[in-house]
Amino acid sequence: MSHQRIPKNWTIQRSTPFFTNDNVPTALLSHHNTAAGVFGQLCVMEGVVTYYGFADENATEPEIKIVIPAGSFATSPPQYWHCIELSDNAQFNINFWSDSDKKDQRMYNTK
Repeated sequence: MSHQRIPKNWTIQRSTPFFTNDNVPTALLSHHNTAAGVFGQLCVMEGVVTYYGFADENATEPEIKIVIPAGSFATSPPQYWHCIELSDNAQFNINFWSDSDKKDQRMYNTK
């Protein structure tokens, strides 16, 4: 799997605050996926975030690894299982994109 493009007609439905090692939700550090019809866009402001993608919710070995340095972003397609790892100085946020109004719906699922 390579970096996937968010469809051009999709819009941001929700954005998280900036996360660091001090306040990152534990769900993001273990297996989770974006909801059906939702793309995640992980934007790194400082440090490095490493994204690990898995073939399914039970896979223990990642099928992809993407190192995202400050000033860069990566996308996570709908319903793709993944987790992240942060450098000590990492700061990032996530934008959730969809083609329909999902502002009041869950943007990701945990195992």
